[in-house]
Amino acid sequence: MMQQRICAAFAFAAVMLFAAAPASADDKIAVVRFGDLVQNSPQYKGAAVKMKGEFDKRKDELDAQGKQFSEDAQKFQRDADTMTPDQRAKMAKDLDSRKVDLGYAQQKFQEDLQARDHELFQGVMSKIKDVIYQVAKEKGYDLVIQDPVYSTPTIDITDEVLKRLTAQAAPAK
Repeated sequence: MMQQRICAAFAFAAVMLFAAAPASADDKIAVVRFGDLVQNSPQYKGAAVKMKGEFDKRKDELDAQGKQFSEDAQKFQRDADTMTPDQRAKMAKDLDSRKVDLGYAQQKFQEDLQARDHELFQGVMSKIKDVIYQVAKEKGYDLVIQDPVYSTPTIDITDEVLKRLTAQAAPAK
């Protein structure tokens, strides 16, 4: 969702820039397929692996807690008739408390995951934009349009940008 909003913002900015400055025969225009850059860049793949490593253990713990809660709730429903009123009240209170705690922990997990995803994605976006700018400046482009409906391959710089992103991510030898 965030990625779509960012892509839409870039597209809008490109259209506004293009509309604001009348094109002349000397203007050089390039295009990039931003979705391809993001999905295929080693920076994005690295960020995804980093996110997975940071959040998998916590997700597994939450899943285990949820499973245990579900099993305990089923046991309570099954055994409630054989419990004393005090035992039943104590168990119901404990389950309610655990349910609230589990819901809070799951919400906190989602918030942390989204915040970290946004942080990592912004870093990747910044690197991609920097490389697009470098390529455009070196090749003398006046305008770079993101994700056009149609373009000829001769003005598409996506592969060049991706090569540079890959070279930046390669470990130094």
